[in-house]
Amino acid sequence: MHTITAQIILKPGREKSVLNRHPWLFSGAIGRVEGSPQPGDLVQVLDGNGRFLATGYFNPNSQIRVRLLSWNVDERIDDQFWVGRLQQARRHRQMLNLEPATTAYRLVNAEADGLPGLIVDKYGDFLVLQSLTMGIERQKETILAALNQLWQPQGIVERSDADVRQKEGLPRLNRVASGEPPPETLVIQENDILFGVNLLEGHKSGFYLDQRENRTAVTHPHHIANKTFLNVFAYTGGFGLYAIANGARQVTHIDSSYDALSLAEQNVARNGWQRPQDEYLAGDAFDILRHYRDTQQSFDVIVLDPPKFAHSQRDVDRACRGYKDLNWLALRLLPPGGLLATFSCSGLISADLFQKVLFGAAVDAGRQVQIIQTLTQGPDHPVLLTFPESAYLKGFLCRVW
Repeated sequence: MHTITAQIILKPGREKSVLNRHPWLFSGAIGRVEGSPQPGDLVQVLDGNGRFLATGYFNPNSQIRVRLLSWNVDERIDDQFWVGRLQQARRHRQMLNLEPATTAYRLVNAEADGLPGLIVDKYGDFLVLQSLTMGIERQKETILAALNQLWQPQGIVERSDADVRQKEGLPRLNRVASGEPPPETLVIQENDILFGVNLLEGHKSGFYLDQRENRTAVTHPHHIANKTFLNVFAYTGGFGLYAIANGARQVTHIDSSYDALSLAEQNVARNGWQRPQDEYLAGDAFDILRHYRDTQQSFDVIVLDPPKFAHSQRDVDRACRGYKDLNWLALRLLPPGGLLATFSCSGLISADLFQKVLFGAAVDAGRQVQIIQTLTQGPDHPVLLTFPESAYLKGFLCRVW
């Protein structure tokens, strides 16, 4: 894919997003295509007067027709280009000095690292790669070779099983792409807390790496010491284990998955903690919270970290109703002075909209709520200013009375 196969001519007046270096070009902006590009081919993007704007890769099967890689007319998109972008991402992660206390973090954050469609996470001696677009799929062997050269992992797992692959005309893939297969449960370290992860079967790439800083902020000892803690959508323990480490008196984990909760319980034991007072409840979070409300149970600190509620624009209204109901229920369970940490990982729900939803929940619950900290994804998940969509995780730490 080193050769430009076609030119994409924009409709008059539709070049603003490209000039602003937004990496997505939608079908509606395209006036005509000169040439016969195949899915994943390199193309040049020109304005209506034939002036060069950018180079990217093309896919006629996607609403995002072109994902832009370079705005420099002289830059060649060859093997060295991909290696160079990976080297840059590596340098940026090394500057975070996460190791040795943390051994699992994001190495490549797609568009935000100048590599649209590519996600790479590090889990100890293994890497997990997600190829989300046809353009990355065409470059996968080059990328795998570069990852092996730069990081020398024991093995690379490919978790190209996201729904967006279907929109690109690609099948789901879940495999060991290179090197050795990982153990069924790989033990990683995050801020010196041990977690077992399943790289081939777990959520996302195995763990919610983007919440690392938030787990620290929410469970600071002055928030959590000797308090009761409710961890909703607990997955394999995340926030709950941090709460235990920082002195929580009792922790209740809720998740729909028995397997995830079983791993959470194993993770507690893995860290040498004996916690007979803690609970692990498998079921629908909304139903369990309603039961707590009806039986007048309360918790000092509640974390709501649900999965993505809005997958497309048509889901936004329904997602907002879900977030409002969830937060309304949680607000009913907190005593005066209690803390609520609430999150949305739906990219289509802005921080402003999420705050309005939380406001509505507070009014309906009859509670006063202060935001004491705004929360977002960790620095290994950088946000590109020209690509606001990369700021997908938003959260608030709130005091309630």
